[in-house]
Amino acid sequence: MPTFDESRDETIEILSIVPTQGPGGIIAPSCTAAISLAVDEINSGTGILGREIRLTTIDGGRKPHEVAAEVEALMATGMVGAITGWHTSAVRRAVAVAVDGRVPYLYATDHEGLPDERPGVLLVGEHPDRQIVPAAAWLSRELGVRRWAVIGNDYIWPRQTARALRRALPAPGDIVVERYVPLGTTDFRAFLHDPVLLLADAVLVLLVGADTARLNRQFTTAGLPPILPRLSPAVDENVLLSGGPSANTNLFVASSFFLDDHLTDGRARRDRYREHQGSFAPALTTFSNATYESIHLLHALADTIGTLDVPTISAHLADGITLDSPASRHGFRGNQATGPTFLAEASGVDFTIIDKLP
Repeated sequence: MPTFDESRDETIEILSIVPTQGPGGIIAPSCTAAISLAVDEINSGTGILGREIRLTTIDGGRKPHEVAAEVEALMATGMVGAITGWHTSAVRRAVAVAVDGRVPYLYATDHEGLPDERPGVLLVGEHPDRQIVPAAAWLSRELGVRRWAVIGNDYIWPRQTARALRRALPAPGDIVVERYVPLGTTDFRAFLHDPVLLLADAVLVLLVGADTARLNRQFTTAGLPPILPRLSPAVDENVLLSGGPSANTNLFVASSFFLDDHLTDGRARRDRYREHQGSFAPALTTFSNATYESIHLLHALADTIGTLDVPTISAHLADGITLDSPASRHGFRGNQATGPTFLAEASGVDFTIIDKLP
């Protein structure tokens, strides 16, 4: 094992952007712990390009321009080698402008699939055409769902994801109601008691963190789960715990990052996590697993290409690249990570995988 010192040449600074406030704040402890495990695993070997990872965590729960301003200040030091994290697309869009392609930026959250990402932005989470669209088709085929209601936070990812669903449906009118609310919304009665909601066969939930848990609790109080299944790409075990077991009935989730013992090294990864973090650590969840995998993907990408120079990386990714990594995402095609996506059903405060999506 190499011996690292504290000099700039021997370390690589990675910024990790996770929300420590707002509705996404319930995700942050799990993400931070998972990233810490990945960093220690990599540093116990050769690091990234022979350099020890040093991690700086930034609060991604603030307004996008505030997060971008802090990133810009840190970029000005010349010390930042890469960026990753779990945060909203609104934050990503602002940060990408501040970074301006100077370092690779691995975004570990599901995204809206727009084609105008800045150079160096690598999308580890899923494109809606590979996640929500096939998941909705599954509900149509297996449960007879034809008409949809949509409830989402009011920013770019929910609106663009709903557009992707609308494009895939047989008729535009198959979305019978579509409503967007601010981040941090606590009262969903206007949506839940809208008579038009009962014209839908299912609900697409595009809310973040604690907002989803609150919606699920109120959904259950309104007596809707038995007649209206919900589909979301933005639920992890923290959200299930926050809502409570009774709030998760008839809830379906599409993701690439389930820690299922039969599909990945889930059990071994959980054991390493508990050994690293201790018995009272936050759970290793779907979302925190995404951040864990993004650090390992960065490591594999650097080892495969031999540099973190963004133009060089972009040139290699143009035709697709396969990586040797413990992540479930096996490589990149262009700026999009590739790998399987699964559909699960909530079972109390855990998930049961029911199918692999095409």
